Amino acid sequence: MHENIRLEQIGTQRKKEVCALLNGGGYAEKVAVPAGQVLPIPPGISLLLSLSHNLIDSHHHCNIRPLPRPPDAVPSLPSSRNCPSHPPRSVLLAAAVLPVPHFAVAISNCGLGKGVTASSIGVLLKACGLRVTSIKIDPYLNTDAGTMSPFEHGEVFVLDDGGEVDLDLGNYERFLDIKLTRDNNITTGKIYQAVFDKERKGDYLGKTVQVVPHITNGIQEWIERVAMVPVDGEEGPADVCVIELGGTIGDIESMQYIEALGQFSYRVGTGNFCLVHVSLVPVLNVVGEQKTKPTQHSVRELRGLGLTPNILACRSTKVLDENVKAKLAQFCHVPEENIVTLFDVPNIWHIPLLLRDQNAHEAILKGLNLLGAARKPDLTDWINKTKIYETMPETVKIAMVGKYTGLSDSYLSVLKALLHASVACRRKLSVEWVAAGDLEDVTAKETPDVHKSAWDLLKGADGILVPGGFGDRGVQGKLLAAKYARENKVPFLGICLGMQIAVIEFAQSVLGLQDANSTEFDAKSPHPCVIFMPEGSKTHMGGTMRLGSRRTYFKVNDCKSAKLYGDVSFVDERHRHRYEVNPEMVAQLENAGLSFVGRDETGQRMEIIELPSHPYFVGVQFHPEFKSRPGKPSATFLGIFLATE
Repeated sequence: MHENIRLEQIGTQRKKEVCALLNGGGYAEKVAVPAGQVLPIPPGISLLLSLSHNLIDSHHHCNIRPLPRPPDAVPSLPSSRNCPSHPPRSVLLAAAVLPVPHFAVAISNCGLGKGVTASSIGVLLKACGLRVTSIKIDPYLNTDAGTMSPFEHGEVFVLDDGGEVDLDLGNYERFLDIKLTRDNNITTGKIYQAVFDKERKGDYLGKTVQVVPHITNGIQEWIERVAMVPVDGEEGPADVCVIELGGTIGDIESMQYIEALGQFSYRVGTGNFCLVHVSLVPVLNVVGEQKTKPTQHSVRELRGLGLTPNILACRSTKVLDENVKAKLAQFCHVPEENIVTLFDVPNIWHIPLLLRDQNAHEAILKGLNLLGAARKPDLTDWINKTKIYETMPETVKIAMVGKYTGLSDSYLSVLKALLHASVACRRKLSVEWVAAGDLEDVTAKETPDVHKSAWDLLKGADGILVPGGFGDRGVQGKLLAAKYARENKVPFLGICLGMQIAVIEFAQSVLGLQDANSTEFDAKSPHPCVIFMPEGSKTHMGGTMRLGSRRTYFKVNDCKSAKLYGDVSFVDERHRHRYEVNPEMVAQLENAGLSFVGRDETGQRMEIIELPSHPYFVGVQFHPEFKSRPGKPSATFLGIFLATE
């Protein structure tokens, strides 16, 4: 007896894709899909269609009947985790444009940690045997994060393709060990630019271009396109796409995304869309009572905008009381078992474990109809890393000398890379924040106590790190920190600007060129050690730097950096800079003892410096922190920890 698969109200303009799928199995000719037609296909292909594609015209129905399998034929089937033991008797895909991947969406108010929550959901689903990709939606009008101040928005994370994106994409890459692209970060600037370009080309055929439907359709199309791009090195799309919507419920700039996601949830249908709402449950210190009103109002606002949460992830200082859960379930129309607590923990590595312990994965998998395709979550490696971090006895102090020390998110990836190296070395990390300006002589005159405190922190550190940055504020303090590390044999790592600082300090102190400087800080310097790159733009700031993954070749095989990277001949690391070491001064600097051990393919662009006479004095023009992962620490960060032993 044949099984019939019914597909109803599926997307728009998909007949060609249906034909391609059926023909690809090798058993059917290309056919049209009028309403009610029976299409003969082999066993298994119907299952592939029902789980993997939305391929029928809107409001068209078709019955699909299996054919006997030809001799020696091997049908093309999906991976085993998507295949139940037998195909379902009846499958209804309601408005499912892209049922694979399924979509888990995290929405909340600003500052509650939905980025970490979204990353942790991805970790949990990956531990269940599913492939995961991620998208971050930022409602601001900027095209990307490249021109935004770290004080306002945290660090700018750089991807392999040169995309300058929100720092949450760094969390996704680190947690899930994936490689994202610039398109995985949606901004209002990108969406509007894409719609404007279509309008100018005449794609809208004279229609009045409006937020609804053109902008909202543009958002949905972007999500669909990016969700199908593999990011884990395997072929084919992921099983689940985790989407994070930034901003706060009710913000004007978020409205178009809320509307788009509401339409999208209807189109992909129940079982392909799961909404996780991250909300605050504050605790009044006076009486210790957990208040549910903020969450109630937030959910009511969200439902009024057309989205109903499947799961509530409640941020609080402690575990939610049972009566509080019951109250939230009653007023927010969410089952109690779908309400999880994200209470305060020592570090964010605990969050996936919190979600697992509260069976959040079961709620998500149930919402996405993936319970039969997933296994029990295996977080053994994650648990081991957490235990190692909490049991490391010895502490290593690293002085972070920068200009944005008032906001740790400005150096988030650097902090994470240090943490990864500390866990690998079984030594606990202690970061000593040193504002570069506090080390300068002018501070000694104006606020001597602040100056003394900054120097005490620097001198008490086991290692010194000068991260990247822009502008001349704090440069003198960074030069003093590099000089102290060089002269006192303190392990030193300079990143991007930090490497340039090390070169300038060496020229000033060792070569005796007191006026040596970067043209970024002194355009008329008689000894420009660092110069503006010739291909850079001086009129446009956004997207005009040397960005993304670039190859560095080791010119000295027995240098410390090459050994740390595993004695390879080259490495690929991510860059973000406008200035470079002046190649005309390289010979003079090398003759004085500074070794340029890594260069680009031309040999003219300096990438890695070392001081051979120093235990560990390394500078890199690239940003190694962007590719550091838990369990796979960056070589240069590992080096500074090893040098402190």
